[in-house]
Amino acid sequence: MALDPSNGYIAARDLQDLNESSLLPIFNVLPVQLQFSIASDFVAAQVANNVLVIALANGKIIRIDLDNPADIDVDIDLPKKTSEVGVIRRMFLDPTASHLVIGTALGENYYLHTQSRQPRPLSRLRGVSIESIGWSPSLPTSSTREILIGASDGNIYEGYIETATEFYRKEDKYLKLLQKVPDGPVTGLWVDVIPSSAGADIRRVLIATQKRLLHLVGKIGRVGHEGGGSIYTRLFESEQPSSHEISKIGPTPSSALVVSPDVPVSANPEDLEPDRNFAWLSSQGAFYGRLLTSPAAPALGAKVFGEGKLLPRSQLPASDSSGGRKNVSQDQVDAIALTQWHILHLVGGRIIAVNRLDDRVIFDQAVLDPGQQALGLFADQQKNTFWLFTTQEIYEIVVNDEDRDVWKVMLQTEHFDAALRYAKSPAQKDSVATASGDYLISKGNYLEAAGVYGKSTKPFEQVALTFVDHDQQDALRKYLLTKITTYKKSSVMQNIMIATWLVEIFMSKLNSLDDTIITKAELSETLSPGQTKDQLDTIRTEFQNFVKKYKSDLDRKTTYDIISSHGREDELLFFATAVNDYNFVISYWIQRERWKEALDVLKRQTEPEMFYRYSSGLITHVATDLVDILMRHPDLEPRNLIPALLGYDRNFKGPLSQNQAVRYLLHVINHLQSTDAAVHNTLISIYAFHPSKDETALLNYLELQGDEPSFDSDFALRLCIQHNRVQSCVHIYSTMGQYLQAVELALAHSEIDLASVIADRPAFNPALQKKLWLAIAKKVISQSNGIKTAIEFLKRCNLLKIEDLIPFFPDFVVIDDFKEEICAALEDYSRNIDGLKKEMDESSQTAANIKVDIAALDHRYAIVEPGEKCYVCTLPLLSRQFFVFPCQHAFHSDCLGKKVLEQVGVSKGKRIRELQMSISKGMVTGVKRDAAVAELDGLVASAW
Repeated sequence: MALDPSNGYIAARDLQDLNESSLLPIFNVLPVQLQFSIASDFVAAQVANNVLVIALANGKIIRIDLDNPADIDVDIDLPKKTSEVGVIRRMFLDPTASHLVIGTALGENYYLHTQSRQPRPLSRLRGVSIESIGWSPSLPTSSTREILIGASDGNIYEGYIETATEFYRKEDKYLKLLQKVPDGPVTGLWVDVIPSSAGADIRRVLIATQKRLLHLVGKIGRVGHEGGGSIYTRLFESEQPSSHEISKIGPTPSSALVVSPDVPVSANPEDLEPDRNFAWLSSQGAFYGRLLTSPAAPALGAKVFGEGKLLPRSQLPASDSSGGRKNVSQDQVDAIALTQWHILHLVGGRIIAVNRLDDRVIFDQAVLDPGQQALGLFADQQKNTFWLFTTQEIYEIVVNDEDRDVWKVMLQTEHFDAALRYAKSPAQKDSVATASGDYLISKGNYLEAAGVYGKSTKPFEQVALTFVDHDQQDALRKYLLTKITTYKKSSVMQNIMIATWLVEIFMSKLNSLDDTIITKAELSETLSPGQTKDQLDTIRTEFQNFVKKYKSDLDRKTTYDIISSHGREDELLFFATAVNDYNFVISYWIQRERWKEALDVLKRQTEPEMFYRYSSGLITHVATDLVDILMRHPDLEPRNLIPALLGYDRNFKGPLSQNQAVRYLLHVINHLQSTDAAVHNTLISIYAFHPSKDETALLNYLELQGDEPSFDSDFALRLCIQHNRVQSCVHIYSTMGQYLQAVELALAHSEIDLASVIADRPAFNPALQKKLWLAIAKKVISQSNGIKTAIEFLKRCNLLKIEDLIPFFPDFVVIDDFKEEICAALEDYSRNIDGLKKEMDESSQTAANIKVDIAALDHRYAIVEPGEKCYVCTLPLLSRQFFVFPCQHAFHSDCLGKKVLEQVGVSKGKRIRELQMSISKGMVTGVKRDAAVAELDGLVASAW
C-alpha cells in the first residue's frame, strides 16, 4: 500500500486557529484528507491519545500518530490471512493508545502493543466474539492489567493481557467468567474508581445491553502480585447491581455505552470542571446522566439512574434526501458520543449535536452522501477530539468553545449560581447577576439579591430605591458593601459617597440594636434579645472591618460628625484609631477627664509631638504614670517638656522626693547624660523655689556637676541668692573661683564652718588663702565671748600668727588671756633666728670655697702632644693658634669659631663675626687688638 502524507493529513483541522472562536459554530465537521491508495475499504477504526488505528478489509492495520503525521505504520498484518481467520470485525484501543485488541468475524482475537508491529493471538479468547472492553482505570501500564470483556453471548469475562516475547508464553495470562447477562450482547463496559475516605479500593462497573443498563459498585479483591488472579470476582459475587431497563426493544435495536472525555487542562484557574457523564444508546433514545461518586455504596446506582434523563429519538430532527420532513421513527441512531456538554448523534449520514442541559439541538449537518456507510463515532478520551469513520473517509468533528452558551442555559433554567460560574465575560456575568437579582427580589430574598445586585451594572439608583422603598436596611447595607468593591480607586467621589452612606447605615443599625437590648424587646418574631446582642457584636465587627478596609475613602470630619450625631463613642474612637488620628482620641479622653484611657493611647505613640502636646494636660492629674511613659522614650527632647514640668511644679505641694518633674529631670541628666543648660536650669529653679529650707538635694546636684557644670552659673547664683540658698550660693561662688565672695557670704550668714571649708580650697594661692583666713579670724574674734575660744578655733589654720590676730582684738585686752600664744610665738621666732644664723654661716663658708677655686684656675694647664690633631679639621694642632679644654679636646681657633657660629644665637654670632673681621683686617691695633682678641677668645671658648 502506497501512502503519501506530504500534502498533509488534515486539510482544515486548523481553521479554528484562523477565526475568532466566538464567531465559529460550536461544532464543525472537517474531512481528513489522507492522500494514499488503498487496496480495500476500512472495516474498523479506533482513536485514542491522538493515535488513529484503521483496519482494512484485506487484514492490514494502519497506525497514524496525529502529533507526528509523518509517523505512519502501515506494515502491520494479522498472523493469518483473512480467508483463514475472517475479516477484522471490531477493534478496541485503550485510552492511552498502548493496547489494541482485534477481533475477527470468525472469533479469532489478537493483541497488539503500541511498541510492537506484530499482533499476537489470544488463545484463551478464541471463539469469543468481543463486543466491549472495560479498561483498567490504572492505565497506562506495560500490561492491560485487569480488564472486563463483554461478549456477544452475554458473558462478562475478566482478563489480563501482557506482551510476551517468548514463543511459549501466552499474552492472556488468565481469563475468568464473571457473569452471564441474559439480555444478549454486552454492548458497553465502563470501570472507574470511587473515592473512599476509608482508603478501600472501591470500583464502579457499568454494563450495557440492548435492554438494560446495570450499575455495580463495591470493593474488589486483592492478589499477591499483578495478574495473579481475579480481582472482580468478589465484586460480582457480593454486590447486587442497580438496573435501568427499557420496556420495549425496537425492530432495529441499537445499543452503546459512552462516557464523556477527560476534562481538558485549563490555563485559567477559575474555569470549572464539568462532571463526567455517561450516555446509553438504546432503541428508545439516549439515556444520560452524571457519574456521581458519592455515596460509595450500592445505593449510588439508584441515585445515578434517578438523576438520569432520557433523550427520546423523537426529539431528534429528521429529514429525507430532498430536505423535507419524514417520520422520525424511521431514523436510526447508529452511534453516539459524548463531549463535555453535548451528545453527538450519528443519524444516517447526519451529525446531530444536542445540548444535554436543555436537550436543544444546536448542530445538524449532513456529512455523508446517500448510501455511504459509516463505521461509527469515536471520541479520543484523553485528547477531547471526536471522529467519524466511513469505509473510505475520515472526518474530525472539531469542537470550538463548547461551553460558551452554558451560562445561558443555566440562566434560562434559573440556576443562577451555576450560570455565574460559567459566565466568562463581564457582560455575561452582569446579565446573570441582574437576572438573578430580579428573581430574588420577586421571591422576597432581599439579602441574597443585594449581594447579586452589587456585582451587576443595574442602575445604582434603582437598586438603592428598591431596598429603601421596602425598608430593607440590611439588604441596602449588603448591597453598598458589595458595590463599593466594584469601583476602582480612581472613582473617588463614588467611593466617598457610598462609604459615607454606609457609616450612616451602620450607626442606625447599631443604635436600633442597642435600643432593642435596653428595652428587652424583640427585634422580630424570631430574634430574641440574646440573639440581638450577638447580632450587635456581629454588626460592630462588620463595621470595624469596613473601616479598616475603606478608611481612605472616608472624609474624617464628615465621619466624625455622623458618628457623633448618633452618640456612638466606641465607634468614634475606633474610627479615629483606624485613621491614626490619635490627636483626636487623646483629646477626646482628656476632655472627659478619662486620664487612664488617654495614657493608654499615649503610651502606644512614637511621635514626639504627641508627648509635647499633651503632657501639660496629663501631668497635673497622672504625673507618675506620665513620667513612667516619658522615661521610656529617650528620643524625646526634654526642653520641649519644660513648660509642662514647670506648670506641674507650681501646683505641687509635696516633698521634693515625690516631685515627678524632679524625677524626670534627674533621669534625663543622670541616665541620658543631657548637657542642655535649659534642663539643668529648670531643675535648679525647682530646687530653689521649693519652700523647704533643706538644701541637701540642691547641694548634691551641684556637687555632682563638679567644676564644669552644665547649668548657667550666673542664673543659678541669682536664684540661690533670691531664695536664700546660702550653702548653694557659696558652692557656686567656689566653683566660679570667687573664694573671697564665697567666704564673705558665708560669714555674713555666720556660717563659720562653711567659710573655713572654702578658705582651705585655694591652696595654690597662699596669699589669698591667708586673706580668707584673716577674714574668718576677724569674724570669729568679733563673735567670740572669750579670747581663748577664738584662738582655739584659729589653730585650724597654719597660715596665721598671733601677730596677725592682735589687730583684731579689742583695745583693752588682758595679756594673760593669750600669754601662752605670745610665748609660743616668741619661741618660734627664736628658733627661726637660730636657723637663719646657721644658714648665713654656711653661705659664708661656701663663698670662701668659691674664691679658692677661682684662684686655682690661674694655675691650671694642659699638655699637648706633638702629633695631636684638631678635632674639627684633623690637621696638626700646633700649626696655628688653638684652644685646649679640660676635657682634653683641642681645636684650632678658627675651626672652633666656625663651629661656634653654627650653634650660637644671632646676636652672639654677629659679634663674633665682627671681631674676626676687625682682627683679620687689622682694623684694630695695640691694646684694642689685644682686647678684641681676648673678647673673641672668651666668646668662642664660653660658647663651646
